[in-house]
Amino acid sequence: MTFDKNALGFGYGEHAPFASNPWATRGRLYPEATSPTRSDFQRDRDRIVHTTAFRRLKHKTQVFIAADGDHYRTRLTHTIEVAQIARALARALKLDEDLAEGVALVHDFGHTPFGHTGEDALHDMLKPYGGFDHNAQSLRIVTKLERRYAEFDGLNLTWESLEGLVKHNGPLLTVDGQGTHGPVPQPILDYCAIHDLELASFASLEAQVAAIADDIAYNTHDIDDGLRSGYLTFEMLEDVPFLARLMREVSDRYPGLEASRFTHEIMRRQITAMVEDVISVAQTRLKKARPKSAMDVRQAGKVMATFSQEMGETDKQIKRLLMTRIYRHPEVMRVREGAASIVCDLYRAFMADPLLMREHYWIDQIPGMAEPARARHVGDYLAGMTDTFAISVHRRLFDHTPDLR
Repeated sequence: MTFDKNALGFGYGEHAPFASNPWATRGRLYPEATSPTRSDFQRDRDRIVHTTAFRRLKHKTQVFIAADGDHYRTRLTHTIEVAQIARALARALKLDEDLAEGVALVHDFGHTPFGHTGEDALHDMLKPYGGFDHNAQSLRIVTKLERRYAEFDGLNLTWESLEGLVKHNGPLLTVDGQGTHGPVPQPILDYCAIHDLELASFASLEAQVAAIADDIAYNTHDIDDGLRSGYLTFEMLEDVPFLARLMREVSDRYPGLEASRFTHEIMRRQITAMVEDVISVAQTRLKKARPKSAMDVRQAGKVMATFSQEMGETDKQIKRLLMTRIYRHPEVMRVREGAASIVCDLYRAFMADPLLMREHYWIDQIPGMAEPARARHVGDYLAGMTDTFAISVHRRLFDHTPDLR
């Protein structure tokens, strides 16, 4: 049976020449037959959504742990917001929306429980063995740790999806082979030895819009959550001229608006302004560079989807506000200290007795492994934990578990 791809709604004819072509993908590590009803990038996105790692995101911290309240963002709801913005940007620039969405959906797979606090703690524990990097862990999950398919470990994603996952924040190597931001994590180097992701080039434009969508999403929703928590006030937002202007616009149009609606009106305007800014910058840079293929984008020597200089300064101001008022708030720091101790306690316990990792796939083999290999397995197990599971296991193993409320 044959299918007309355009009749099925794939709409590839509307893509820009510099968009990634799902019908000309560079393939998968393990060759598979193509689907008559879905492009390879659609299949990647679908595989990502059906993983255990994706479901775990619902109980992993974004900023505020789940115990703080049901309405705060989790790593899952953050990911969904990133994917929505990435898809909007991709559509405006006539890119492949499925690839952009897939990269957005998978970008945080490697995050530990308790957000960046857990990552920092696990990195400290694993320093003698190469440390921990959530981006490298995401790659390990989709190429090794997910165990779903009969013929291979991982998800066997396309080269373009893996490239986007690894390089969405830019090249990892300079042209002379030096790390652009320090040493490249070993798991990434190990994978590239068998499936070269070309770490010295930029990623596709689809991956670039997923990366900037991440910034837009958390710049906005962390303000929303900060206001809900009380750590931020509307008066504090006045420190950022861009936000102060948005608040004046809303106040002038809707005088006396209740706080919850007022907040939402600010946030929706913030997202719109940032998205439109990225589209404008990308269109200008693309017009100047005149790329005729996705490869031309990779070799352009600079990112195409980014903020303007003015919006880039606003981005920095918002990040400083969030760091000062939320991320370093004394109460948040108290919770972070307790969360870090949970991760460190569990790491030491599992290293001393790997059999405590009851659900680990390789539990019978780990006790006989050399220490570096054992440490990496412990890191995999810990990184896969949700906040709730980490707390539950800690309570089972220790007499006292820090109160993270």
